[in-house]
Amino acid sequence: MVTDRAYLKGARMGAGLSQLDAEISSVLGVLMSSGADRVEPEVLQPADVLLDLYGEDIRARAFVTRDDRAEMMLRPDFTVPLVRLHAAAELEEARYAYCGPVWRRQEFGSERPREYLQAGFELFGASDQATADAEVLALILEAVGDAGVRFVTGDMGLAISAIDALDASDARKAALRRHLWRPQRFQSLLRRYGVDHALHVEKRRELVEVLNSGGLDAAIRDAGKPVGLRSADEVARRVRALAEESETAPLDPGAVSFLEAVLAVKGSSTEALARLRDLQDGQAGFAQAVDRLEARLAAFEARGIDPEELAFEGSFGRTTLEYYDGFVFGAEAVDAPDLPALASGGRYDALTRTLSQGDGMTAVGGMIRVEALAALRRAGA
Repeated sequence: MVTDRAYLKGARMGAGLSQLDAEISSVLGVLMSSGADRVEPEVLQPADVLLDLYGEDIRARAFVTRDDRAEMMLRPDFTVPLVRLHAAAELEEARYAYCGPVWRRQEFGSERPREYLQAGFELFGASDQATADAEVLALILEAVGDAGVRFVTGDMGLAISAIDALDASDARKAALRRHLWRPQRFQSLLRRYGVDHALHVEKRRELVEVLNSGGLDAAIRDAGKPVGLRSADEVARRVRALAEESETAPLDPGAVSFLEAVLAVKGSSTEALARLRDLQDGQAGFAQAVDRLEARLAAFEARGIDPEELAFEGSFGRTTLEYYDGFVFGAEAVDAPDLPALASGGRYDALTRTLSQGDGMTAVGGMIRVEALAALRRAGA
């Protein structure tokens, strides 16, 4: 109905709107209690920025428009707009709170909302990352309050460190990092580089032979009129990359098992830390990532958050937008499976480096879907 909002019926007028306004006020009150400044980033964001970050896949998730100046997108979330806003302000450490609509395109026939509200908190430039992570999680926990939700945490930095620890070519590591947020594709790559390597070498044997004989350019010309958007040079580069991969030894099964074991860790945060310590033997870079997790759990305890009561999953965060590179978290309604994640967030230091062409900063934040939270409270009233 026209009067409905995402997850919340009748919330565009009357008593329903008043209830939503009260929820927004309550959430923002908690988030701003940390000393955060309230901000309101632009609704329209430069499409080229998002396309550079996520590739053309973002077009399937965002509303795109243009005028006589540039192609623009309705913001699909607040993180990139806030990084741009903070960079323009030329500040170092800063805390921001916000609330406003975001837009996501949905598949044909989907009943998921195209527009919904996000309220959130972002912390830039903090020198103590563990303390900053704990501050964000504590604020989101307080803002959600006694609503019936279950929080789950993870750490994308552990998975990234595990990939970097592999005895593998730079090209393979780059591909695994790129597809870490696409679990099926990621698993397919592990098989291609490991147990299925010989099969793929055989499939490419004739193509590699053409390359090695110096006949690749002629083969491309003889193939006829180009189909698709790739140029002959792009095709040639891809063939050379496939040849290099064919000549690279398969991944050691033990290395694959190590990576899969890291992603499979599940339990309380204290149990997860113990398991990850068991896995770190001989992996210096990975051990440093585990050290960061341990420091974060200590910071949680200092904030009154019991790690024994906080769930941890090694694969958590792998189906979100692709900028989280450390601590991640989410909250789901316990007795309302029809609702989406009510809260989520995490650390995205690498994104700030990308948007600033190298001069990045520490950054961590979290958001709450206030309409979903209000719907959960209404259902429990």
